[in-house]
Amino acid sequence: QVQLVESGGGLVQAGGSLRLSCAVSRSIFSFGVMRWYRQGPGKQRESVELIASGGSTNYAESVKGRFTISRDNAKNTVYLQMNSLNPEDTGVYYCNAWSPTGYDYWGQGTQVTVSS
Repeated sequence: QVQLVESGGGLVQAGGSLRLSCAVSRSIFSFGVMRWYRQGPGKQRESVELIASGGSTNYAESVKGRFTISRDNAKNTVYLQMNSLNPEDTGVYYCNAWSPTGYDYWGQGTQVTVSS
């Protein structure tokens, strides 16, 4: 069983920054896509950013220019650098590891709260 452990969430004022980490219990290179999702209060879970094994990325329009996803294959860790945070970014952030062979793993989530 693969484990994903998110960390780095917390309370920050609007305009501030946070860096989330997702530590994976096995090689992340084996997964086709690593992705960050978030779920705000009363909202559906949405994809925030993804990074493929080849390094290509895709961002939600709402975070373009503010969030950056990266991966360190040697540490089996994926990061989400979040800058210029606003209250609409509040939610639980989840890490997901997916492969076209049928693997689909989730972390337990980390809370991000942005105060105005």
